[in-house]
Amino acid sequence: MTNIGARYVDEESRQFQKRSMLSITLRRVARFGILEYLKVSGYLYRSKAIQTYLSSHQVRKLQIGAGTNTLEGWLNTDYRSISRGVVFLDATRPFPFEDGSFDYVFSEHQIEHLTYNEGLFMLRECYRVLKPGGRIRVATPDLEALISLYTQNKSDIQERYIKWIIDMCLPEVGIYKESFVINNAFRNFGHQFIYDRATLESAIEEVGFIDIIIYAPGASDDELLREIESHGKAVGNEEMNRFETLVLEAKRPI
Repeated sequence: MTNIGARYVDEESRQFQKRSMLSITLRRVARFGILEYLKVSGYLYRSKAIQTYLSSHQVRKLQIGAGTNTLEGWLNTDYRSISRGVVFLDATRPFPFEDGSFDYVFSEHQIEHLTYNEGLFMLRECYRVLKPGGRIRVATPDLEALISLYTQNKSDIQERYIKWIIDMCLPEVGIYKESFVINNAFRNFGHQFIYDRATLESAIEEVGFIDIIIYAPGASDDELLREIESHGKAVGNEEMNRFETLVLEAKRPI
């Protein structure tokens, strides 16, 4: 066969493979639905992405619930991969990593989307996949800040927070009362459990973490954990984010 003929056959073969893969994809979508197909595809992509990340990074950092906040140098994961470079991870299931794979784990405004028991399972998995001495950072809505809105003498930021939430999330209500703000935190956005400091500290201690420290969003004594939050940008108000967000770091014992 001539070179021209060989190239023609190769091109025909490639086109046939493309048509075959498209046909298979369409049949799978029709059979299982687009969301289930995307999940299966995510599993296949995930395996390669994880291997590539672990083999190419000496300091390994795992972000859970990345959303659109893809951090450079991190393995960014989410239950719904809506950004390029984010791999599928269901935090309520065993993580697809060996013990002691990571130096850091980070989640921001994610754990509140799980029930308390699911959150506890996630924290156990975080502990398992961290190296001894590894560090976890969790940012989540602060129940104490929300409950503190029930006071006769509200501070300026409390008044502004109530107005901000109503205007942004419940404009049809038009009533600036703390009851609407608190119900919004529990009932909207798919939230399942809102932590206060004591409850989150207790859960983290229960799975084995030590040296718990509370920080403001963006602050840390570890330079690799500074300014990694994006929720303030996502909601368009850094000041309100600082008011409503609890940030906690802890270590796995050496």
